[in-house]
Amino acid sequence: MKTLEIIGFKRANLGKQQSKELRNESFVPGVLYGGQEQVHFYAPAILFRELIYTPEVHEVDLNIEGTHYRAVLQASQFHPVNDMLLHVDFLELNDNKVVKVDVPVKYVGNSPGVMAGGKLVTKLRTIKLKALPANLPDYVMVDISGLELGKSIKVSKITPDNYEILTNPSAPIATVTIPRALKSAQAEESRGKK
Repeated sequence: MKTLEIIGFKRANLGKQQSKELRNESFVPGVLYGGQEQVHFYAPAILFRELIYTPEVHEVDLNIEGTHYRAVLQASQFHPVNDMLLHVDFLELNDNKVVKVDVPVKYVGNSPGVMAGGKLVTKLRTIKLKALPANLPDYVMVDISGLELGKSIKVSKITPDNYEILTNPSAPIATVTIPRALKSAQAEESRGKK
């Protein structure tokens, strides 16, 4: 897991008005929980770009006025119209405390269905896991080398490695769809056999 540093400042006022003023000055209000106490802070919006706009999971070195916290991003809120980052929630990491995190899916292998003209459609980009911070993977590997045309691979096919999978085991991760041209060719073929 990569580590990113975010430098923030403690918030004295927790009202809506102060949050609005912070956002107008390109800061993002946030909260860190899971430790001894909740820490309310704000940080420059630009520092979140590498953390938010990536499928990867990052450990964050949250430096709030010189006090360092190991954390992971738990939630982020965006404005519904202009997509501006409004608020972030971080969970403090403790080596002996299990955390729940969404981890990206990475595909390995070549699908026979794709090689036959099908299209791989991603249904889940991330899988929710529960593990100690040391056991959190950067991504979950999904082998698609047995995926035929019209078939799906489900969460239950993933073999956990020192972590627990919280995503529904029957949820499809990826499907190989049959293109229209291939469907009509198959229909023609079956009509010709009758």
